[in-house]
Amino acid sequence: MSEKYFLYVRKSTDVEDKQVLSVEAQLVELRKFARDNSLTIVDTIVEKKSAKIPGRPKFNTMLEQIQEGKADGIIAWHPDRLARNSVDGGQIIYLLDQLLLTALKFPSFWFENTSQGKFMLSMAFSQSKYYVDNLSENTKRGLRHKVRLGHYPSIAPIGYINDIRHKTIIVDRRRSLIIITAFERYAEGDQRLQDIANYLKENGITTKGGKALHRDQITRILSNPFYYGHFRYGGEVHDGKHKAIIDKQLFDRVQAILKRRSKPQKSTNVPQILCGLLQCGACKMSITAEKKIKHQKNGNVHEYVYYHCTRKNKTIRCTESAITEPDLVTQVSDIVQGYALPKSWANALTTMLDDDEKKAEQSSAVFIADAQIQITGLQDKLQRLLDSYLNQDIDQPTYRAKQAELMSEKKSLEEQIGKLTLAANAWIEPMRQWLKTAVSLKRIAKDSDLFAKKQALLEIEGLNLFLKSKKVQPTAALEISSPKNIWFLLRKTKEKAALTGDDFQFCSEMVPRAGVEPATFSLGRSCSIQLSYRGLCNSKYCSTTQFGILIDI
Repeated sequence: MSEKYFLYVRKSTDVEDKQVLSVEAQLVELRKFARDNSLTIVDTIVEKKSAKIPGRPKFNTMLEQIQEGKADGIIAWHPDRLARNSVDGGQIIYLLDQLLLTALKFPSFWFENTSQGKFMLSMAFSQSKYYVDNLSENTKRGLRHKVRLGHYPSIAPIGYINDIRHKTIIVDRRRSLIIITAFERYAEGDQRLQDIANYLKENGITTKGGKALHRDQITRILSNPFYYGHFRYGGEVHDGKHKAIIDKQLFDRVQAILKRRSKPQKSTNVPQILCGLLQCGACKMSITAEKKIKHQKNGNVHEYVYYHCTRKNKTIRCTESAITEPDLVTQVSDIVQGYALPKSWANALTTMLDDDEKKAEQSSAVFIADAQIQITGLQDKLQRLLDSYLNQDIDQPTYRAKQAELMSEKKSLEEQIGKLTLAANAWIEPMRQWLKTAVSLKRIAKDSDLFAKKQALLEIEGLNLFLKSKKVQPTAALEISSPKNIWFLLRKTKEKAALTGDDFQFCSEMVPRAGVEPATFSLGRSCSIQLSYRGLCNSKYCSTTQFGILIDI
């Protein structure tokens, strides 16, 4: 029984197929090829669609009929006529594996249904896909370059025409005058979009069916920056090299009228600033905000903003009451104020910080100079050791052991110098920044800027705010916070200072001696302070425990 074949011909309008034989030429060549090789054709399928992506209806129907046994093979001009994507190519190879498709015949490509043949076929499919992908990349690169040169890489809008000879866009002398008049008419403010559409239709600018342009199309024309010398491409506006037919002033007048006449957007419940800052104390869900508008009989209108639980917990029925925004802001401001560093404390700490910076620089300089002297001595020892080995005063094992010992000591000193040079004062600037932030909390607490309050609370590490019984409770976070947290330690210190009634004296007691710098790790000494600088210094070289504990690097 002879094999039956589908004769498949494809031609697309894509750029990569322009050099491929036309449909008629393929049919002539393939039918002659079938006669010369005594191949039985059961049906001829002609498809005019790109093969870059899956979804060709006639191709898919052909594969379904092959699986039903209506044919055993396919005749095509080249494998790239069958597939230029991995999905269609994979389908064909799978049918060959299942022996549902037994043969593929190409006048310009050899194929046998063997492991080697399928390998060569898959290579042909891969080359076809690579050609398409590479062509796409080159095309996009060319379009981007054209945009950089100021040329619009697409179809010219109404009023312009594409100059095929020079691959540019030039002014359509007849239609450009009509478009200019359309802009001028609409800029007067006494005509509608439909009036402009009717005017354009009267002057021969219509849809393909001869109807007037839709209002949306008129809006796109009137809001197209191409007409004053710019153009949109890739979501951005670019400066064009084409000739403008209207000035920017006329375009802006038209945009103002379009904006004024546009339909107002439906009012939405705009998210309030303090959303995302708190959690519900009962069900641990987020706190959201809702705006309420109250209309009184006397005509007065009042707007209220309430914050309440989202109640999205499906296992707990939350009954927490809502809180008004003014009440919430008052409580949030009090919390911010609780973490503010008193100005007197900041001044004292800044003075100590300046002194410690100088001392740290002096100590570092002394250590670095001493270490460099030691390194120079080690280099001399290494040279003398080498001389002794070359003079055969010591044997090789002794030389290698002593050399390794000296090299190790030298490397340790060099690393200590490098670390100290980079990190001696690395804690200074973060500490100054923390002081500045902590002092600014007092001003933020008093200001009406809600966003600044929210950002300040978010910067306080470990602070989780809960809303329970209309009260903002930061204490829930204090129970799980680390005792090293500088913000919570500062708040506790302020609470203790409030009991004495003398903040400055209390600050002095907390820092009993001049010197707040962390100890230089290589000098083997440490400095004690009462105010933890774990928060002041975000440097990885600082580690503290709590008030009154030594700070070590």
